Amino acid sequence: MKKATIILLTLAIMLAMGICVNAAEYNLKLGHGAAPSNPRHTVALEFAEYVNEQTEGRVKINVFPSETLGSDREMAEAVAMGALDMSINSQGPIASYNPQLNVVGLPFLFSKPEQAYAVLDGEVGEMLSDKLTEKGIRILSYWENGFRHITNNVKPINKPKDLEGLKIRTPEDKITLAIFKALGANPAPLAFGELYMALSQGLFDGQENPVTNIYYSRLYEVQKYISLTNHRYETCPLIISERTWKKLPEDIQGVLKDAAMKYAMVHRKENVKANNELLDELEKEGVKVNQADVLALRKATKSVYKEFEPVLGKELIDKVIEITNTIK
Repeated sequence: MKKATIILLTLAIMLAMGICVNAAEYNLKLGHGAAPSNPRHTVALEFAEYVNEQTEGRVKINVFPSETLGSDREMAEAVAMGALDMSINSQGPIASYNPQLNVVGLPFLFSKPEQAYAVLDGEVGEMLSDKLTEKGIRILSYWENGFRHITNNVKPINKPKDLEGLKIRTPEDKITLAIFKALGANPAPLAFGELYMALSQGLFDGQENPVTNIYYSRLYEVQKYISLTNHRYETCPLIISERTWKKLPEDIQGVLKDAAMKYAMVHRKENVKANNELLDELEKEGVKVNQADVLALRKATKSVYKEFEPVLGKELIDKVIEITNTIK
């Protein structure tokens, strides 16, 4: 009796002091492929902390960077099966479950990120997410990789002829492969986690990525040139397994949705800022930066729109172009 009384008193004191006695009700794992210094990871940690606060400790999200839980494709598969709760994942692997998501990756579709946001944060983005829930994946919000540029070890890229014959690493994304084939390059997919080593060994002449990924994954150590092409925009959806989602109470679902959109805005802002500022840092590291002839590159990739019309749907492509044209 005495021992039981002491335990009860101790618990009462802890509760009075605001100390959490119980562990989180829901422990969720969130994986992504970016480096720990990348804004994707730092903002993901902020997102996890915010969710924990807003649920009063009921939800703890553990964040795993640098493909710790597998490649983007492996993590997407795990989310779809319910083996992984959440991921901030690349567009290509998610699009394998709903190919229409690739519509935002058509070449030179957007000239500014606000155009992409107008598409993704509206009815088009909602429609794309709804189709994914049938495959076990729910998009909570659209974070971003941003605009992609080309790096290589051979020469600056200005016009399509400069890419002829170059072996370029791409993500596992059909539209990206089509873009580089149209430009005369020799593209091949490879997991991002294997890219640095592949470039250092000369297995590829170059690759394409947003500035943040190039800098924070130190690709400048194994690449001489970066050509600013903005050849495609890439979203990076924050996804949750539909199996996990259905296990969560409605109030927690609400917190996750609100937090996901709140931190999508934070991430976009941080990502745009970093992409702009890190070009100077790349130049300091000895990388030669040049502005490519975007008009010539755009003209050479027009065929990609027609090629993917049967997959994406002409109606969807026209709708996205219409929305894009409203943002000047």
